[in-house]
Parts: sequence; structure tokens; C-alpha cells
Amino acid sequence: MAGIEVAIQFNRRVGRLVLAVALLTCSGYPTYAISGELAGLPVGEVNTAAPTVMAAAPAAPSTAAGDASPEEPFDPFAKTGEGQLEEYDPWESFNSKMFDFNWQLDRWVLKPVAKGYNYVVPNIVQVGVSNIFYNSRATPRFLNNVFQGKFKGAGIEAGRFVINTTVGVGGFFDVAQHYFKLTTPEEDTGQTLGFYGVPPGPYIMVPILGPYTVRDLVGYAGDIALNPIYWLILPTMHNIDSIPTVVDVEERAATYAISIGARTTEVVNERSLNLEKFQGVEESTVDLYAAVRNAYLQKRVKAIQE
Repeated sequence: MAGIEVAIQFNRRVGRLVLAVALLTCSGYPTYAISGELAGLPVGEVNTAAPTVMAAAPAAPSTAAGDASPEEPFDPFAKTGEGQLEEYDPWESFNSKMFDFNWQLDRWVLKPVAKGYNYVVPNIVQVGVSNIFYNSRATPRFLNNVFQGKFKGAGIEAGRFVINTTVGVGGFFDVAQHYFKLTTPEEDTGQTLGFYGVPPGPYIMVPILGPYTVRDLVGYAGDIALNPIYWLILPTMHNIDSIPTVVDVEERAATYAISIGARTTEVVNERSLNLEKFQGVEESTVDLYAAVRNAYLQKRVKAIQE
């Protein structure tokens, strides 16, 4: 069911790109929408494991939420209630329309651009670029491990960041995974909230950002706030002169240009890497909206349980 996972990711990422452009046009203030952790145009992922340009280890099969055995295959079409999964979707009418909007946006805008990008940029470079962006979000992952008392995971995240930033040339090569076997489940603020008992709330398909629960949408903003890149490098989240930045706080045009340029590159790059995986998912799935919703909710339940 890799295609369903890709559907969740591209639906967010495309949306984030469009939202960034729209906010740049309509607003005079920096926004979360043009920052890096905005994971999945689906494209959010937020919640995607970093690929590696050195050795692509096969992904471990996902399991349904609840008491499912680790050997059981991931089932995005499981019925409501199976594996203790509750599909709470009181806004389904709105959500389905927003899903169609994001889908068409991908079909007519993102996918054609990604195909051109894929033709020009070698695959090894695409994977390296993806690794760099993943490496740049190490701080929120590290902190959420700490918040949940997962100190081993926090140590692994810190080790991965140091190794990949230095030996891995800024994160382009995933040396930590390939040579040192340093891997750990991703942790984000939505998972931390769930860890402390915050209920997921209604499922919502955000018009530009893609699928979330209310809890995960709040957590998504929390991940942005935890990333020091947007405090210390690009002043997209503050106007405090005492905090050092590479780009001056008043240089809003440069801030927007760099942020949107980086986000655009990441979105197009990730869509290009997933062109073949996603091909044919629409035609082979009777109810794609329900399948993506079920897959997303199962994935989040499993992530919190881990």
C-alpha cells in the first residue's frame, strides 16, 4: 500500500507550496506555511523516514492499530473500529471537497513540474536533497523524543544529526544509517500530545496542507516552533533584534524568497521521487478519500503506540 502513503504525503506538500505562494502575495507577515516542517502535501510527513543515497533499506511493513501482529500487512481499507481505530470524520462533506481540490492541484500543477524536474535532476541528487531537508528537522524530532522520555531515541537523533551534518556533507549522505545503522521512529509534537493523552479530535482535510486530526494540526504548528532554523537563520517567526539571524529581520523579501524557494525545492523533489509509486493509485482505488483517511489515522495511532 505504498501508494496510499504517497497519496498522504503529496496531498500535503503540494498544498503547502500553494499556500506559501498565496500568503506571500496576500500577507505582509511571515507565516508557518513557508517553513520547512510544514510534513505532506499531502505533501507532511510530516512523518516520513529519511531516504538514503547510500543504501535503500526496505521499509518495514506497517501494522494496523491495536493488537495487530507485527507480521500482519498494513491494511488501509480496514473497517471502522478494527484495531481500535475510530474514524471520527464529522466534516466529511467539506473534507472530501478539499481532498479533490488537493488532488487536482497535484494532477495539473505539481506532477507535471515534478516530471520535468525528474528528467533533469539525477536520482542520486534527488535523494541527497531529500536527506538534507530531513536532516534540517532533527531538532523537533530530538525534542519530542525527550518530551516523551525516549532518551535512547533522542540520543540516536542527536548522533544522526552530528554524523550526517559533518561526514554526510550537510546531510546529503545518510552515513548514520548506512554505516552506523542509526535509525529510530520519527517523533513529532502531535505524537507527544497523544502520548500525554490528548485525544485526536475530528479528522480534517486542510484545503492546502492535507490530512490531519485537530491534535496533529496543532502539533504541526508546534514542530515549526521547535525548529531553530526559523528563529536563528530565517527570522520568519519573530521580530526580536537580540536573536542573531543570517537574514535581517527587516529583510522580509529575502526571507520570503529563501523560505519559498527551499519549500518549493523540497515539494517538487519529494514528488519526483514518488512519481512511480503513486502512479495508478487513483485508478485502482474505488474510494480513495476513505482509503487515505483510514491509512492516515492508522499510521498516526501506530506512531503514538511506538
